[in-house]
Amino acid sequence: MLWSDPDDKPPKDLRETEVMLRRLGILMALAMVLAMIVLGLSV
Repeated sequence: MLWSDPDDKPPKDLRETEVMLRRLGILMALAMVLAMIVLGLSV
């Protein structure tokens, strides 16, 4: 790797956005599972 090569790391705000989207995806998946359980119990 040359000293003139750009860093492979994405910018800090992009990394924070990726973490936030990952958390949001997990939260949405849990919410869907919970909704399915509630709908299944109510029928």
